[in-house]
Amino acid sequence: MMRTDSDNPARRSKSRPRCPGEQTSAGGILLSLVLFLSASPAWAQNAGLVAVVAKPMSRTIDLPAEIQAYLIVSLHAKVQGYVDRVLVDRGSNVREGEPLISLTAPEMDAQIAEAESRAQAAEAESVQAEAGLAAAQATLGRMQDAAKTPGAVAANDLVQLANQVDAAKALVNARQKASAAANSAVNALKAMAAYLKITAPFDGIVTERLVHPGALVGPPADPPLLVIQQVSHLRVVVPVPEEDVGGIVRGASVAFSVPAFPTRTYSGKIARVSPALDQKTRTMAVELDVVNQDGTLAPGMYPSVKWPVRSGSADLWVPKTSVVTTTERTFVIRIHDGRAEWVDVRKGPAERDLVEVIGNLKAGDMVMTRANDEIREGSVIRPHSSATPRP
Repeated sequence: MMRTDSDNPARRSKSRPRCPGEQTSAGGILLSLVLFLSASPAWAQNAGLVAVVAKPMSRTIDLPAEIQAYLIVSLHAKVQGYVDRVLVDRGSNVREGEPLISLTAPEMDAQIAEAESRAQAAEAESVQAEAGLAAAQATLGRMQDAAKTPGAVAANDLVQLANQVDAAKALVNARQKASAAANSAVNALKAMAAYLKITAPFDGIVTERLVHPGALVGPPADPPLLVIQQVSHLRVVVPVPEEDVGGIVRGASVAFSVPAFPTRTYSGKIARVSPALDQKTRTMAVELDVVNQDGTLAPGMYPSVKWPVRSGSADLWVPKTSVVTTTERTFVIRIHDGRAEWVDVRKGPAERDLVEVIGNLKAGDMVMTRANDEIREGSVIRPHSSATPRP
């Protein structure tokens, strides 16, 4: 018996056209379902969670620094003269008080001789004035004895002799002061002549020689002659950023290295701290005292300092994958009462697979291990694992 297409149910279903109302109804159901799933916060998502941990931060950061001499001075001539001899050169080790340069100034010798002559003349005048005073006092004494006899000496004569004694005393006083002033002038010239011998102000090493014999030095040109630095004791000046000044502990030992000896590690003690930040760099200058025992360190080197970073309280740490950074904000997703909550944070330093976060968090808060901005706030989170990151 022959069967037609109308007798085959499958063929009839394929050939039967759908009515327009039936197609619109199915599309609406599908669209409603999609909107419901995307808009409803009750749609649960599986997520790995991890607890926020707190631990005090103790680490080091590399900071550039500069080595300076503990003492440094440029020597100048106080008096004008010609360089006679230079007794040291670059690299010479000198001791405090050791002669370095001798100058010659013949006119100063003449000035000293002239001043000594004036001093001697002033001394002679002072002696003469004292002799005159002694004579006036002796005459007054004899006249006073004679005046004991009535009518022997006129009263006016006694008054005149007394005035002569007072005048002699004043002259003696003036001549003595003139003599002292003349002697002071001699001593001043001799003191200036002593500056013709330039000596070392402290133990150190000559790092620059800037003059040679025959040069005219001293004021008014006043060129530098030598530069002496103390290199057995050095300063390492470290500009510490504002956020890392918490690691400053006076007397603490800090390690550093220099490019000239990359395999060696040196250390210095924190000795001096600037009380203010540099306005341009926002750093605080910290000085380390270093004993340069073997002389391998030199002023002008730029060491790398292992600066200790410490904080007074415990810091909060989460896995790096827990922090989401977008163009608008940086946040972690905390799970509160089973729902996602975006918490804005600021990232700190990283340590292995963890990163420090600063924000409205506390130790023990559960955050998503692998967070992203597709997980909206208020979404229901169903944890499938929880862990605590290892610092």
